Amino acid sequence: MHHLLNRPERRKTHAAMIRIGIFTEDEALHPLLSSALGADFKCTILRNEQEARRMLDAGALDVLLVDLVCGTPTLRERVQSATRLLNAETPVVVLADDALHATAQEMVQRGAKGLCRRPPSIRELRPLLMMAANALLPDPEPAPERYTETTSKLIGSSPAIRQVYQLIHSVANLNATVLINGESGTGKELIARAIHSLGTRAGKPFVAVSCGAIPETLIEAELFGHEKGAFTGTVGARAGYFEQAADGTLFLDEIGDLSLYTQVKLLRVLQQMEFSRLGSTRLVPLRARLIFATHQDLGKLVEEGRFRQDLYYRINVMRIVSPALADHAEDIPQIAHHYLRHYAKLFNKPMQSINPEAMTLLKNYTWPGNVRELENTVQRAIIMAAGEVICPEDLPLHMHGDKVIEISDYNPDSSFERMLRDYKIKLAVDAVREANGNKSLAARSLGISRAYLHRLIRMAGPDTVPESEDPGSAGTASA
Repeated sequence: MHHLLNRPERRKTHAAMIRIGIFTEDEALHPLLSSALGADFKCTILRNEQEARRMLDAGALDVLLVDLVCGTPTLRERVQSATRLLNAETPVVVLADDALHATAQEMVQRGAKGLCRRPPSIRELRPLLMMAANALLPDPEPAPERYTETTSKLIGSSPAIRQVYQLIHSVANLNATVLINGESGTGKELIARAIHSLGTRAGKPFVAVSCGAIPETLIEAELFGHEKGAFTGTVGARAGYFEQAADGTLFLDEIGDLSLYTQVKLLRVLQQMEFSRLGSTRLVPLRARLIFATHQDLGKLVEEGRFRQDLYYRINVMRIVSPALADHAEDIPQIAHHYLRHYAKLFNKPMQSINPEAMTLLKNYTWPGNVRELENTVQRAIIMAAGEVICPEDLPLHMHGDKVIEISDYNPDSSFERMLRDYKIKLAVDAVREANGNKSLAARSLGISRAYLHRLIRMAGPDTVPESEDPGSAGTASA
């Protein structure tokens, strides 16, 4: 328990005290955690499942902390009890010895919000408990229904994600600008929303803007607003994103795509803390907190003269790196199961799990598209799956790697050209089968034209692939 002595200074992150139920056999854990977590937490020891269930049913807990210790006589019963408690609405965090890491990971896959090593480091456990507790708070600005569950919270319990949790809590109540760096699809907007919802501006507007999606000719009017007649085509006055954010948070994504001219305008707003609509001289005070994000290396853009150095220093006050999925691959099972539950419910399909072979493919894949690609892959697999379990054949061909090429395909008597042709035919046939006969979808998955796919299928012979209704045109790429 020596890690408990090295606790950080207490920082108030939420007005209400967080009520923690500690499901443990270790009587010493309760006073240690009560002291180390500080006044933001109220800890209650729960010695058995009946006590835990009574507190959960009464709504008296915000988080249930399950403590698993290797070698205790009742370990098996305790794991079974803890697994049953996962069905409660209260979020669960698992505290486990290294020897029980696999058991704890299984509980995370079944619905626990995260895990922490035992003995716990308060630097890791405190933000994990806070994130779990705040996941129950209502979103003041709920997203459209189909996005609510998948985008309302960060998922993962790896060291890389726990570091992000800690930084989020460090900046949530500050008014400083934040720069979020990370590849596309890593969840930069999720981080920004978490900062907003955990800080003092929760309940105020959260306005997200993709700078790269707005034409250069319109970006200034979109950000600052305009008066009637400010430029050709304006019908009336309009408040820009800076005004729409009001006392909330303005999230400017892909900030590296702004032109140097717009960068000058933005720099002036940050320096003066005020702006004016196009066609007006009236100054409007900047009340919103600004969070910036980019997938680009802004330092390199500064060296290349494509991003202003003074603006870079102005926005890079606090920096959070959103890790690529390959850098926290241990979270893949937890994230994949989250999307499995969500989209199975959305598509009304009785999906239960992902089989071990399919999960191995997911964990071994490099994920260039990061979490967004994983989400799309699970969504597609649910649609493709014939049963209640996602199997390897439900995953895209490119995730199977060298398993696509089998030893039986090799024929030493064939020429190289013949072997290459046969391999292309095999890929085409497998892709059409995987797409249930939809040749347009198969062509897109292979990156070839639909016409070329048809030529390969004709070479394979009649009745080789299934037929289906196949509307659509040629694929996006040619051979």
